[in-house]
Amino acid sequence: MNALARLAMRIYEKWKRDTLYEGDFRPSISIVKVSFIALFIGGAAALIAWILYRLIGLVTHVAFAGQWNFDFVQPGTLHAPWWVIILAPVVGGLIIGFMARYGTERIRGHGIPEALEAILFRRSKMTIKVAILKPISSAIAIGTGGPFGAEGPIIMTAGAVGSLVAQVFSLTSIERRTLLVAGACAGMAATFATPIAATLVGVEMLLFEMRPRSTIPVAIACFLASGLRPFLIGPGPLFPISTQFHLDPAELGMAAVSGVLAGLLATGVTFLVYKVEDGYRSLPIHWMWWPAIGAFVVGIGGLIDPRTLGVGYDVIYALLTGKLVGIAVVTFLIVKALIWAVYLSSGTSGGTLAPLLALGAGLGALEAMVFPGPYPLLWPLLGMGAMLAAVMRMPFTSIFFALELTGDSSMLPALLITCIMAYATSVFLMKRSILTEKIARRGLDIFRPYQVDRLEYMPVKDVMTSDIVTVPPGMSVRELADGYFGDDQKFRAYPVVDDGGLLLGVVDRSHVREWLEADPSGAARLSQLLPSSPVVAYPEESCKNVAIRAAVEKLQRIPVVTRGNHKLLGMVTRYDLLKPYTHTYDEEILHERVFARPKRAPKPEE
Repeated sequence: MNALARLAMRIYEKWKRDTLYEGDFRPSISIVKVSFIALFIGGAAALIAWILYRLIGLVTHVAFAGQWNFDFVQPGTLHAPWWVIILAPVVGGLIIGFMARYGTERIRGHGIPEALEAILFRRSKMTIKVAILKPISSAIAIGTGGPFGAEGPIIMTAGAVGSLVAQVFSLTSIERRTLLVAGACAGMAATFATPIAATLVGVEMLLFEMRPRSTIPVAIACFLASGLRPFLIGPGPLFPISTQFHLDPAELGMAAVSGVLAGLLATGVTFLVYKVEDGYRSLPIHWMWWPAIGAFVVGIGGLIDPRTLGVGYDVIYALLTGKLVGIAVVTFLIVKALIWAVYLSSGTSGGTLAPLLALGAGLGALEAMVFPGPYPLLWPLLGMGAMLAAVMRMPFTSIFFALELTGDSSMLPALLITCIMAYATSVFLMKRSILTEKIARRGLDIFRPYQVDRLEYMPVKDVMTSDIVTVPPGMSVRELADGYFGDDQKFRAYPVVDDGGLLLGVVDRSHVREWLEADPSGAARLSQLLPSSPVVAYPEESCKNVAIRAAVEKLQRIPVVTRGNHKLLGMVTRYDLLKPYTHTYDEEILHERVFARPKRAPKPEE
């Protein structure tokens, strides 16, 4: 029975090794399993969003009104005295500083960069401390007047829950990443009722791939969280707009200008955030006191314009519907940008999406005062999407985000132009986004270009070496050592094939040395010493799959054989697997003229 089990295990390991990293390993099983778990994570994300909204409401009422009430309200609507408006944020900042220092430092920040860091550098592992302390610290920061959105903490907390659930089961790092992203994106879907945009956040920012094994579970979690939202928080869209826009070329041209302006504003606020952060670093005090300093600035801003405190969803809707105009828009825009940048840079806990929506809508409201046309409400809508596209570097997510937030698709052509122009301006002016810059400042630089990997689509048969020397299995070790591994050694390894050309194994100098140490006479035949199942590649496999297999098996070269009978076709080395990148060099570096001028024939000598 034990022998049968060992035989079955050997067959399984050989099958696993032969199919190693061929796309999605056991794709159907993995997708079904992870998707099933993603259902529960989507439900958990919706519940987390509801709990955090209630916590924010409780902290807001306690801080600004001294009441025990869980209703989600803006601090400015409670009409607190001036000393409370200044003192409440400072107390909240002090509490968050102590929680970060003596609890876990990972609660600092606005959520998405921390999720990125966990995915890329910590094998998608988050801790229970983060799942517990992040929503509490965020509720305190936002509830005491912090100008942040609830989505960042919800994203971070739901992502932590997804990671913790994945760690309970025996899952791969890729599957843990999928569930972490499923939780994070489901949290966003539950916050804004935007399941499509939330799924695209995973694709454009967090997954670093677009494959069924990851996108299907993330989409399932997002749609379930969004479906539960009406029963917990309320129905969507969050900012319903009923205006139908019929745009002419002039308005589309102004939409491009609006995108450029949003890109400039995004560059300015991003620069301000990290310039202020550098200022905090130069202070001769511990970082745990920074949130209190930033919170004091928030309190001053709240005295100037109480609408800048808190999440500000009602202010965004007022900007989108034209209920906030003139000098009120200018005041709100300046104060909101300043207190958001100063408090966010301090390392407190809060989200960035809602403040960016508010800043974009405020910019659009200013544009509506200048731009001609019959649709003044168009520009706040475009500014809202463009600001996200520029700051977060997510152009297509921003387009769907604006559509789902408002439920208005008639602005789609202008929205596409505006978001792309804002994105282009941001890329031209800034090396990194506000998310990747934060990670880069921790010494973990990343870029997120979506491009085809040549190793992935070039087959091994296009790079393998067919001109190879083989040896028969009946050759002795001594004959092999004297005839092929002498001073005039031509190749580093030799395939062993039978009379029919079928591969039996590969021998190199290390094998010969080991065999001669065991038997100095070298009388043994190769057929007696070769391993039973050599690592092989197949001609239609991608170079990427074979490169990963060579790295895992620690091999310098791999024989290429036909499927089924293992007839030898050639050998592929590590250098061969890098050959596809010469095409990348040719395409990106070398300049050529496709339609060249024909050369004139030389004139005959007279």
